[in-house]
This record gives sequence, structure tokens and C-alpha cells, in this order.
Amino acid sequence: MLSRIAISMLAACLLAFAGLTMFQNHLLYFPDRAPVAEMTGGGLTPWPSAGDFRGLLAEPAGPARATVIVFHGNAGHAAHRQYYSDVLNGLALRVILAEYPGYGPRGGELGESSLVADAERTIADARRAFSGPLLIIGESLGAGVAAAASARQAAAVSGMLLFTPWDRLENVARHHYPLLPVKWLLRDQYDSTAHLAGFGRPILVAVAEDDAIVPARFGQALFAALSEPRRLVVIRGAGHNDWFDRLDQRWWSEAIEFLLSAGL
Repeated sequence: MLSRIAISMLAACLLAFAGLTMFQNHLLYFPDRAPVAEMTGGGLTPWPSAGDFRGLLAEPAGPARATVIVFHGNAGHAAHRQYYSDVLNGLALRVILAEYPGYGPRGGELGESSLVADAERTIADARRAFSGPLLIIGESLGAGVAAAASARQAAAVSGMLLFTPWDRLENVARHHYPLLPVKWLLRDQYDSTAHLAGFGRPILVAVAEDDAIVPARFGQALFAALSEPRRLVVIRGAGHNDWFDRLDQRWWSEAIEFLLSAGL
């Protein structure tokens, strides 16, 4: 009887583990679908074109002194991040709100290999299209995408700003699921510590003090592993989803100046 119970429990655990492995994309990626026409307007235009849509372009009123590519978090789509272009255009920066495969109007597969390869192409295309410094911003999941893609395109990147990042996705998963063998179950790794080892470009890591989704210690661990030039900012009283509202124009100006001047 005890053997039968043990076997049943083991089978149930194996089925649960198999389910977690099969449905990881549904736990990590939350894309919103939308046509190009719905995402454009209000200063956002399809980039590089509506037919070959890879994101949204927002140009400043005058000449751009640099280009910024934003890789957004795991939910919604690129047009939901217009607040980045609103603030960065005011600093004379051209902004590309990059879109992932499987998000917005785009086809393609979800998953680390797909998103990172696509982001690498976006960086390369932007480098060919625009002169001047190229800065990368990654937010949460986008920080993991940005770290991996920028490491592969390091010669094209002048600096990087990572919001609420982790060191390794495995550590965040273990924090949320301490009883599961996440090391063996996790398919997408997003090991930003490994990707950015020896990166050699200025990186600003911004963590939210009260982040319950990606606790600040994981971003701080990533920062500790980085080489110079680097800077760590703790956004006081902020959580994972409200940190943007706590940053003023002066903060953004100082952050951008660090990335541009430290890269000279």
C-alpha cells in the first residue's frame, strides 16, 4: 500500500513538473496582440516600416544626439511604453520601442532564443539606419533580452540602462517557487550575469526598492558582477510596476549623461 501511494505521489509530481515545463511560456510571457494601425499615431510611426514591423519610432523635435532602443517588459506591447519616448524625446533622443515576436502585430515564436535573436537583429538594423551613439534600455524581461542581445552586438552599443533586472532568471524562479527544482525545469535561462561579463560599456542598473516580483537583491547581484563603468540606482519606495512615476526629468537627464559621457 505504501509503495502504491509513493508511486502515485511520484507520478503526480512528475505530471506537475511536466506541465510546468510545457507551459512555461504562459508563465513568463503575456503578449497583447494589436494591428499596426492601432499601435501608431501620437508621434509613433512603424519602424522600419508597416510591412516590416519591428517596433515604433519616435523622433525628437530637433536633431537627435543619440538613438535609444527600448526592450519592454513581459506584458502588453510596445505602444504601451510610449511614456519612454515622451521623456526621452525631450532630451533630444530618437526612440525605438522595439517589439518582440508574438507581440503586437508580429508573428514568431515566444521564448529566449527567439526574442534574443530578434533583438540582436533590431540592434544591428538600428546601427545601420542611424548614426551617433546607440543606447539600450531594458525593463524586467526586456533587461534579460537586452543583456543577451547587446552582448552579441557590443560593438554597436554605446551604453545600457537596465530597470528591475535580475542576475539569472533561475534565481528569481527559485525565489517564487522554493519547493520546485527550477534548475532542471527552467527552459529559458536569461543569464544576464554571464552575458554581460566583460561587456566593457557603461551600464546603469536601476532597481525598485520594494519590488516583490524581481526583488532588488537580484539586480544588485547583477550590478556587483559588472565591470566598470557602472552605476547602481535604488528607486526608493517603488515597486515593480510603479517605478517610472518616481523618476523626474532631472533623473533621466543624469542617467543619459552618464551613459553617453562614460562611453567616450
